[in-house]
Amino acid sequence: MKILSVDDSAIIRKIIRGAVEVLHYELLEAADGQEGLEILQKEYGDVELILLDWNMPGMNGLEFLQRIKADAKFGRIPVMMVTTESEKENIIKAIQAGAVHYMTKPFTIEEMTKKILQCLGRDG
Repeated sequence: MKILSVDDSAIIRKIIRGAVEVLHYELLEAADGQEGLEILQKEYGDVELILLDWNMPGMNGLEFLQRIKADAKFGRIPVMMVTTESEKENIIKAIQAGAVHYMTKPFTIEEMTKKILQCLGRDG
């Protein structure tokens, strides 16, 4: 099973990789929304969860979320926002757009592991 991380920060993706590897999942990485969509087109049948940053160049996380939730092929995949964006208004927008969880940066590998398990219905 695979988890897709869409985040323009290589450092954040590295921390996420640590959490994903502890859970024995494979991590797919995209540096922006467009790359994330391209990976989803190829791998969507195996992607169990998308970890999504809000603030990225080009297509931001909310736009990416809205695009995939509007597509029947990707709409079933749970999405957790992983971002520095902590304004209540934006959290509400993301949840309304279809995000199942919202995690603010910075975070520890332990916190990320627990949230991933919650998103996958395997409460940690």
